[in-house]
Amino acid sequence: MEVMNKPQLTKLVTGETFKILKVEGLAGMVMPPHHSTKEAALVVEQGEAFLKMPDSEYPLQKGSVFIIPAGKEHTLTIKKDFRAVAVMAIDSEINFI
Repeated sequence: MEVMNKPQLTKLVTGETFKILKVEGLAGMVMPPHHSTKEAALVVEQGEAFLKMPDSEYPLQKGSVFIIPAGKEHTLTIKKDFRAVAVMAIDSEINFI
């Protein structure tokens, strides 16, 4: 049986312009390098994590709001059980590297 060691993405709702994804993970999980084809907004509801980009690192915690630029490679490392929503254009795709 394979143990999941990366945060889960779940589509919550899709509108005419945007889609909303739930991002959930447990402490110690890491989302591998990826990027979105369009800009995305991340709103943290619970926990703590680090959003790492090649040239910077950003701490995230409950109440944090962050805009991730289109095409910018990043990873997410969960420090405390984490839940957030990501708001993206409906035609945006997440590409794992």
